[in-house]
Amino acid sequence: MQNLSITWLGHSSFRVRTPGGKEILFDPWYTGNPSFPEAARPTQADLILVSHGHFDHITDAAALAKSTGATVVAIWEIYRYLASKGVQNLEPMNKGGTIQVQGLRITMTDARHSSSFEDNGVVYLGAAAGFVITLENGQVIYFAGDTSLFGDMKLIAELYKPDIAFLPIGDRFTMGPDTAAIAARWLGVKLVVPMHCATFPQLTGTPEQLEQHLAGSGIDVLKLQPGETAE
Repeated sequence: MQNLSITWLGHSSFRVRTPGGKEILFDPWYTGNPSFPEAARPTQADLILVSHGHFDHITDAAALAKSTGATVVAIWEIYRYLASKGVQNLEPMNKGGTIQVQGLRITMTDARHSSSFEDNGVVYLGAAAGFVITLENGQVIYFAGDTSLFGDMKLIAELYKPDIAFLPIGDRFTMGPDTAAIAARWLGVKLVVPMHCATFPQLTGTPEQLEQHLAGSGIDVLKLQPGETAE
């Protein structure tokens, strides 16, 4: 087994290498992403997880799936949309469901947000979601996607006991640092990976503010620069 590896690719895009060596890309948005580090562009992937249909989370999913042969895991409407774009390796699911893919256990959770894409008009792409992934070594990560704070995060903690949470902190369109700190406490995680921040001026929340709100909690904040990797 290897160490878990997390690379931030800007905004809410991440490359995660699991202890078993699987490469997971979360919410791939590289084209037009002002914080995307071109030098870190992924060239391989085993899985692509898409939380919802907004451009800043799905734009590069189809092209990456085709170029890498990765399997895309997404809610039903995104599955149908990507299939219409010629993506072949797809695993559709919906909230509350759990699947086994390439040695990983993936559960789709709720998220409080909207989901659509501009493609000759607004295309409805189902509801926003999050993912709980149980890794090969039993470690559990929770990728919240875009969401507000919601009480059922306490159920996510009770049911899945995540160790690491990827939480949006930018505010305006998602939680800010204050409510993300509450989410982290509810989830009972040891580490928070902040996301959906530092991309546009409207996203005012910062990892430093999150740290302040978590002071004394014992929860660490992973502060990465785009393109930086932590193991």
